[in-house]
Amino acid sequence: MISKNQLKLLRALAQKKYRKQHNCYLVQGEKNILELFAANVQVKQLFASPAFIKAHHDKIIADDIVEADEESLTKASTLVSNNAAIAIVTMPEQHSIDTSGLVLALDGVSDPGNLGTIIRVADWYGLKQIVVSQDCADHFNPKVISATMGSFVRVDVIRADLAAFLTDYEGDVYGAYLGGQSVHKTLFSAKGVLVMGSESHGIREQVMPFINQKITIPAFGGAESLNVAMATGIILDNIKRQDYTNPQ
Repeated sequence: MISKNQLKLLRALAQKKYRKQHNCYLVQGEKNILELFAANVQVKQLFASPAFIKAHHDKIIADDIVEADEESLTKASTLVSNNAAIAIVTMPEQHSIDTSGLVLALDGVSDPGNLGTIIRVADWYGLKQIVVSQDCADHFNPKVISATMGSFVRVDVIRADLAAFLTDYEGDVYGAYLGGQSVHKTLFSAKGVLVMGSESHGIREQVMPFINQKITIPAFGGAESLNVAMATGIILDNIKRQDYTNPQ
């Protein structure tokens, strides 16, 4: 049974300031929690239905397990529907940026759903990290975690000052713009940085000077723009296609 204090903590962790205070974040829903176990991530506290515990008892890695009925889990969850399990997980230490290959950098992507989807897309294309500006959505936001569909355990999100990072970076820096060289005609380097801006502001002034190759996705219809997560996927697909056809 979920106590009043436990319920208070679960609800508090939906907010960034309390996640920072407790150094913990929430993972909700059966799929995402099973991804935690598959990645051998230690869960600090697991709240789960008897059915979930029975079905996955051999996979559970948790310091403390609290059995709760489905109604209580749904009430405690930040998701619209969650009657399986909720996990409290300690935040991992932030790693340094690996610049040996392709680096995906996000400038001011503030929508949690977009960030979560981009993490999922990055995972699909084999990226192990994403660099995000300080004002990007919090990658421990429950909406972000949910949108990743489990990819959050395989992709490190590194929060950094993009301008400071790019100042010291040596190599190609590609920036996505409405105007630029077509991604279909761009010969991408095996080592480089791809910068994606937000839908509302694009790549901002403080980052623009570091972009040495402007690229664009050619349009064939009348849409004004593409969702940033969709655009990221299209560009990564073009880059990875070259990895196979023109290995370096």
